[in-house]
Amino acid sequence: MNFDTVYQYNFPTIIRFGAGASNELGDYLQKNNLARPLIVTDPVVAQLDFFKKIIAQLHAKSISTEVFFDLHKNPVKSDVYKGTDVYDATNRDCIIGIGGGVAIDVARAICLRINHREDLFKYDDLIGGDVYVTNDVPHFITVPTTAGTGSEVGRSAIIADDETHQKKILFSPKLLAKIVFADPLLTMELPPFVTAATGMDALTHNMEAYLAKMPHPMCEGIALEGIYLVSQSLEKAVNNPDLESRSKMLIASLMGAVAFQKGLGVVHSLAHPLSALLDTHHGLANAVNIPYGMEFNIEGSEEKFSRIAETLGLKEKTGESVVAYLFELNSKIGIPHKLRDIGVKQEHLDPLADLAIADFAHPNNPKPVTREDFRALYAKAL
Repeated sequence: MNFDTVYQYNFPTIIRFGAGASNELGDYLQKNNLARPLIVTDPVVAQLDFFKKIIAQLHAKSISTEVFFDLHKNPVKSDVYKGTDVYDATNRDCIIGIGGGVAIDVARAICLRINHREDLFKYDDLIGGDVYVTNDVPHFITVPTTAGTGSEVGRSAIIADDETHQKKILFSPKLLAKIVFADPLLTMELPPFVTAATGMDALTHNMEAYLAKMPHPMCEGIALEGIYLVSQSLEKAVNNPDLESRSKMLIASLMGAVAFQKGLGVVHSLAHPLSALLDTHHGLANAVNIPYGMEFNIEGSEEKFSRIAETLGLKEKTGESVVAYLFELNSKIGIPHKLRDIGVKQEHLDPLADLAIADFAHPNNPKPVTREDFRALYAKAL
């Protein structure tokens, strides 16, 4: 595969993939008679040179941009409401999410809210709220700048309640981006820590999707290839990045997001409460917890773990060898092994366990997880 070439993949939406793909954004807008995009990003990306270049390219084509970047590190309902107000006040005609999962999730939620003005959480998929997503949504475009969540190819946004911190899922097929411009060059400026944390997020998506109890052979095939690509590229992308390693990680991220339509599991239910309670970066929360969550899942899934070990090229085809690999990979890319190293304290364990058992991800775990299991996993990881 030539990573200097832009390819088109039509799955699950139109994906323009390759170095320089983001340069096509202005022409696409003009072709679709769109001239006033609301661009949703985060405060860090808004200051980066590549973002300023994208804005300049759009202005050169007489496209009027409005940039909204007033986002929390983990998105909450008020972010969505503020972005909607900006869309209304500036008379926008489409929405572009540029960034990682936070920016793209908020962009997608704003996209929903434009023509659905009841309380945002009425549309929570976990209570059947997707049936109320009946109106059209604005033209929606995504431009990922990290290789982690894969939110750019998703149909849902995870948004937390400002007060309770409980995460809600806003879902509808209507929320799938019309087109994705996946340009690995946009990930080249990421610092090593962000590359490591988001990369482990992508690996978690692929591994949990492969193990999730709902049968879905197509997602499982995609997940295994995603696992393989991470194993081939993440360490290099963190410590000595080049276009090939960054490109492979961006593909793995896309694949993880497609695969986890099958479901996620215990690791995400361990990670989400850390983001909600302690504002921990989601990828970092997954990265620290994944060895412990995978160890918990070995019993009953030995055959699948053997396949994962084979995909990783491990000598011993066992779940235990996969867990050892995960600890070793974290060490190589600068991820700590213990929750105490990312600010978790003994007094946090009970509130974390309460949030984890209420989380939406673990019902698809290959084996049941109780509140006591969650507390024990947090204690072991502490």
